[in-house]
Amino acid sequence: MTAETPMTDLLQSTVAHAAPTPWEEARRRLAEAGWFWLATIHPDGRPHVRPVLAVWLDGALYFASGANTRKRKNLVADPRCTLTTADDEAHMVVEGTAIRVWDEVTLRRVAEAYATKYDWRVTVRDGAFDAEYGAPTAGPPPYEIYEVMPKTIFGFGANESFSPTRWRFGKR
Repeated sequence: MTAETPMTDLLQSTVAHAAPTPWEEARRRLAEAGWFWLATIHPDGRPHVRPVLAVWLDGALYFASGANTRKRKNLVADPRCTLTTADDEAHMVVEGTAIRVWDEVTLRRVAEAYATKYDWRVTVRDGAFDAEYGAPTAGPPPYEIYEVMPKTIFGFGANESFSPTRWRFGKR
C-alpha cells in the first residue's frame, strides 16, 4: 500500500510569498532521518519520550520495541503517539496511531529496510524480530514492530529553504 497524497497547508510564515514545502521533500527527510523521538502517553497522563530508530516504508514509519518496555506498555493502553526527527534544515513531527505488525511479509520488508538503513540485521520469528545484538533503545530481543500511518505531519524549517507546512492525510 502507498500513502495517498496529503492535503498540504502552509503554516504561518514570516517569509513573504512563502509556499508550502512539497510533500516529496518531507517524505525524503523522513526516509533519510537517523534518530527519531517517540512520544507516548504514560498511564498517569504524563508524556513518555524515548529515542528510537525508525524506517519509512510505503507511507508509514516503523519502529521496534521490546515487550517489557514502558513505551510498548503505553502503546497497548493508548496507541496514539508522535514521532519527531530533525536535521540542520528542518524539524519533522509525525502524529498517528501505532499498530503492532504481525504480517510476516511486512515484517520481512521492514527487516530489510532496517538492514539497509542502519545495518541492523534481524531474523523474523513468531511475529517479531530476533537479533544477535540488542537495539539500544528497544530493550532485549524479541522486538515487536509497530507501524505508524501518519494522520498529520508538520515540518518546520530551520532556515528559509523549508517553509512551515502541515500535511494532512484522509481517514486514518
